[in-house]
Amino acid sequence: MNDHAQTNTDPTADISPNSSPSIKDLTLEEKASLTSGGDAWHLQGVESKGIPGYMITDGPHGLRKSLATDTGDTNLDDSVPATCFPPAAGLSSSWNPALAVKVGEAMGEECVQEKVAVILGPGVNIKRNPLGGRCFEYWSEDPYLAGHEAVGIVEGVQSKGVGTSLKHFAANNQETDRLRISARISPRALREIYLPAFEHIVKTAQPWTIMCSYNQINGVHSAQNRWLLTDVLRDEWGFNGIVMSDWGADHDRVASLNAGLNLEMPPSFTDDDIVYAARDGRIAPDQLDRMAQGMIDLINKARPAMNRNDYRYDVDAHDEVAHQAAVESIVMLKNADAILPLAADAKVAVIGEFARTPRYQGGGSSHITPTKMTGFLDTLAARGIDAAFAPGFTFADEPQDPALTDEAVAAAKSNDVVLLFLGLPEAAESEGFDRETLDIPAKQTALLKAIAAANENVVVVLSNGSVVSVAPWRDHARGILESWLLGQAGGPALADVIFGRQSPSGKLAQSIPMDINDDPTMMNWPGEEGHVDYGEGVFVGYRYYDTYDKPVAYPFGYGLSYATFAIDDVVVTRSGANTARVTATVTNTSDVDGAEVVQVYVAPGKAEVARPRHELKGFEKVFLKAGESTTVTFDLDERAFAYWSETFDGWHVEAGDYTIEVGISSRDIVATGVVTLDGDGKTKPLTEWSTYGEWQDDPVGAAIVADMEARGRAGTLPQLPDTDIVRVFLKNMPINSMPMIKSDGGRELTAFLLDEYAKATRTE
Repeated sequence: MNDHAQTNTDPTADISPNSSPSIKDLTLEEKASLTSGGDAWHLQGVESKGIPGYMITDGPHGLRKSLATDTGDTNLDDSVPATCFPPAAGLSSSWNPALAVKVGEAMGEECVQEKVAVILGPGVNIKRNPLGGRCFEYWSEDPYLAGHEAVGIVEGVQSKGVGTSLKHFAANNQETDRLRISARISPRALREIYLPAFEHIVKTAQPWTIMCSYNQINGVHSAQNRWLLTDVLRDEWGFNGIVMSDWGADHDRVASLNAGLNLEMPPSFTDDDIVYAARDGRIAPDQLDRMAQGMIDLINKARPAMNRNDYRYDVDAHDEVAHQAAVESIVMLKNADAILPLAADAKVAVIGEFARTPRYQGGGSSHITPTKMTGFLDTLAARGIDAAFAPGFTFADEPQDPALTDEAVAAAKSNDVVLLFLGLPEAAESEGFDRETLDIPAKQTALLKAIAAANENVVVVLSNGSVVSVAPWRDHARGILESWLLGQAGGPALADVIFGRQSPSGKLAQSIPMDINDDPTMMNWPGEEGHVDYGEGVFVGYRYYDTYDKPVAYPFGYGLSYATFAIDDVVVTRSGANTARVTATVTNTSDVDGAEVVQVYVAPGKAEVARPRHELKGFEKVFLKAGESTTVTFDLDERAFAYWSETFDGWHVEAGDYTIEVGISSRDIVATGVVTLDGDGKTKPLTEWSTYGEWQDDPVGAAIVADMEARGRAGTLPQLPDTDIVRVFLKNMPINSMPMIKSDGGRELTAFLLDEYAKATRTE
């Protein structure tokens, strides 16, 4: 019997908000109280003034509402049943923002029923290193993909009158020493890699809240970082919500409030510290008012949904959303000789404990109690598909039991095809620690080799929250499905794909390297003496592998289908001084319905800084019936061509040629076009430390240098020697070093250049 029977499926219907006091109606003590939680999972209300203490609780791939919400309980396995959607490791592989919206809408409806005002997610931190223990709940190694997919979760949840908490802001890319580690990152890497996903979501969807991270950034804790929380987030990006701490990340409430932190979670019961600081001037009255008013605004936004007392979500409908999300999360990595899909009457052996005991989510604060759970063997039984089963191995970290191997090999020998479920047990990856190896347990790969020796028709189905090594064993499998962690409906989704009800359409949101030591971050992973250097700069994931032609097992954006597609008629046109438009025709050239993801990369030409070979700047997932065609269009704005210039402290587009690549992975480019852009006209101010070559390349400086050289030839200024070796020296020499070549005359020439430049650039 469905104990969540639907009585009203529109949580925003017939709602009118209650009135709420102004910040002017509150005492100093009441204002201070609003900036800290009431307990581990509730805001601190001021009931006497009509301000309720609503609940906020974990996501990010479903609602984790503790059954003991009033005791500060942190039992991660004791929560109200909720739909467990595929974690971001899987959903990101869908490359389908519209699907993310549907998942978000369902999560929002469950929050309305359970009286949760804010769900804590999505998490859009970059998968800097595949060993990161929390990679399963983050979206991608690429900030463009992470931001443009995860924004759907924010839009979906908030469309139901419930808030999200975009996290973890910022540069939370490892679990090792996460509570205090200082991430040492260049401004350029921050702006190009670690902040853009947050920036896009803030500017596009305005999440109600943002959760700052535990770690320090360049020596400053995120919760106390005014540059991060106020200068960038609010003043530059226009964020109008509230910022909360991660649980226990606020170490100095006064410093944090001054930096722009509205809410400490959980409470440290130090409201008096804020009161005293406000009285003695360490907190300006208007700053406290702003932070407290933000909390009132948040509560007011949540009031309508929280006042719905008769709303019940549709459990079965949400399970179906989870089912479709799981289908689109699956990435087919290998399908030699079209071993998949299997015929319904195929004689199949299913081997591997994951088929019976699915690993469907990650460990830690996002651990959900699902409303239902359907594994692969359950699905086969429900659909009347006969299959032999052998567990093959245990999840425990113990030597392989030879009896399990013998049983599995016997099953393989007596059937036509083997579906071998391998992967990482839950103990191998979780919030709280980073993995130590990219490999799956050795006893599983040994089992694969034994089974392949008995039956060459092996399809490996992987269960893991971040990429695992496949190169050492993939030759023993004719098919490989990367199924990540598929949530509560993973069993039906896998059966749909394996038996051909649906064509796989997932694409990798994360490169799969040949070896973990190929990853550029390993030289500095996971840090030392309380800090971690982001020495790879902007060369993260495919930006490194593709730029330096490093072999990978499977590239970013890769994924196979049962259908085949053609991308033709690619046209790249300049649409403005620094913008472009790309159009292409996509055709399903097979007799199978399916979906292709068209990916657009921008490859800069010669640049003043080291830039990746190319970067993702557009994508669209296209569903096409057999033989159907459609046209896709991408408008690339100025940002698509820009890099963050530390000289200009801003985005910079250089003039020149840019190649636009259209493909189906970062390494499968089907067509290219070139656009020539004007650039943004920014030039570096010339000084005595600018080189002679920089003066010659500058539009103002070039004219002055030409005048100087003409005067030298005319005899009115000292003349520099005009030889090949002098020209070589001059090009890379600061002009204040010209006395090396011309003694006192060099000083006269330097003074002339600087004086004329000052005249030419002087503004009245």
